[in-house]
Amino acid sequence: MNTELFIAKRLFSDKATRKLLSQRIIRIALIGIALGLTVMIVSVAVVTGFKKEIRDRVIGFGSNIQIINYDSNSSYETRPVSADQPFLETVRSLAGVKYVQPFATKPGMIKTDEYHQGIIFKGVTKDYNWDFFAKNLVAGHVPLLNDSSRVNEIILSEHLSKLLNIKLNDRVVVYFINEKDAIPRLLQLTVCGVYRSGFEEFDKVFILGDLKQVQRLNDWRNDQISGFEVAINNFNQIDNIEQEIRNSVIQFRDADADIMRTESITRLYPQIFDWLSVLDMNVWIILLLMVIVASFNMVSGLLVLILERASMIGVLKAMGSANWSIRKVFIYLSVFLTSRGMLWGNVIGISIVLLQGIFRIIKLDPAAYYVDYVPMNFSVLHLVLLNLGTITITSLILIIPSWLISRISPDKTIRFD
Repeated sequence: MNTELFIAKRLFSDKATRKLLSQRIIRIALIGIALGLTVMIVSVAVVTGFKKEIRDRVIGFGSNIQIINYDSNSSYETRPVSADQPFLETVRSLAGVKYVQPFATKPGMIKTDEYHQGIIFKGVTKDYNWDFFAKNLVAGHVPLLNDSSRVNEIILSEHLSKLLNIKLNDRVVVYFINEKDAIPRLLQLTVCGVYRSGFEEFDKVFILGDLKQVQRLNDWRNDQISGFEVAINNFNQIDNIEQEIRNSVIQFRDADADIMRTESITRLYPQIFDWLSVLDMNVWIILLLMVIVASFNMVSGLLVLILERASMIGVLKAMGSANWSIRKVFIYLSVFLTSRGMLWGNVIGISIVLLQGIFRIIKLDPAAYYVDYVPMNFSVLHLVLLNLGTITITSLILIIPSWLISRISPDKTIRFD
């Protein structure tokens, strides 16, 4: 039988102790622990949710990895490559690769009677994965593409729709300029769908339609494209998979074929992903501060408990209990009390995360934060790690103030009582 644990349980459940002064002080300490754990749960949920939401939206517009012409610069006016590449089957068979799809981009300008706006026309094929845009579609449908003829349907963002006063099924004129042409080329396209990703930086420029339209505008052959988009299963493996793709591209390159290179989404948009990486430092600072606050709260509570139970400590010492044995009693008791505070912290923190995740109560300015609400990512693993880390660190720190027990003399405490 664990005597120290038994005594700690009796002290924890003893109703008479509720009238002691220490209970009020400990109640304040437990409130501090509950609030601290709440802040940690919400902070981790917000940061991980924010990173996931931004990352998924950027990937939705440009996929994880792109394979493009080596001579293409960072603009959307690209040099063509052949759609028939010998490395495609090898890349598709790589572990972690979901799919590979061709694409083409062309800068242009939408002009109406009253407004005009620069855009990026992204051309895709009938096999394009529309999951991201279908999920964010607010009206209409995605373009119904085919292999035989050019399709004049496009989807554009709700932001562009409101900015240019364009409605569903309207016909719009899009102008494109080629380097060798003195007169702009134009396309008359029909808006078949309107999407809202909430990522204003991309919403205000991207429209999607038939890849054959880009080929026609650039005087490309039917087998020429801007490049390939590669989607992967695990974003954390993006660097390793990109290296494998790069090796495949180099291995199968013909001497007379186009020289191609790979670009990960993190390098295409470094300003966004560098900003997201800074958030990790912020959350670590918050976690450290909250753990320190929780630890000091319980240290103060433990000291009060020890002083208030000095007579009991004296009796236990007189009966032959060792200092470490008595210290374990109060450490167990502190862990029980800390667990009670953590229970309320979990309840409050999880409630806030779920309410915000379901009802999106707190809104944001998408122009500043890239999203129009505070995203939440509820992870059981993060929750378990936060609880284990808090209880472990707090318990270890409680060993230090429990040393005060060895300074208590049994003859003085018993005589005083």
